[in-house]
Amino acid sequence: MEAELIINYDDVKTAEAVVAAVSPDNIKAPPGLFVKTKRQGDKVLTLIRCEGDLPTFIATIDDLLSSISVAEKTLKMLKKVI
Repeated sequence: MEAELIINYDDVKTAEAVVAAVSPDNIKAPPGLFVKTKRQGDKVLTLIRCEGDLPTFIATIDDLLSSISVAEKTLKMLKKVI
């Protein structure tokens, strides 16, 4: 199974921050699971490949989206403080 997620942001800095927040997922994937996140302009692109079962695939996407959501909320709070 394979999925590509593309999330657009208003600016490059936000996209860079989100990629930095979720990029550790690029390294810690278990065998049979590939997760690669990168920035392209103001977009965050993630490729997920899973040789395992559907629940693992769905959980991986859910975890990634949850991590992205936390990063976005954190950035929004920081912008209010600065």
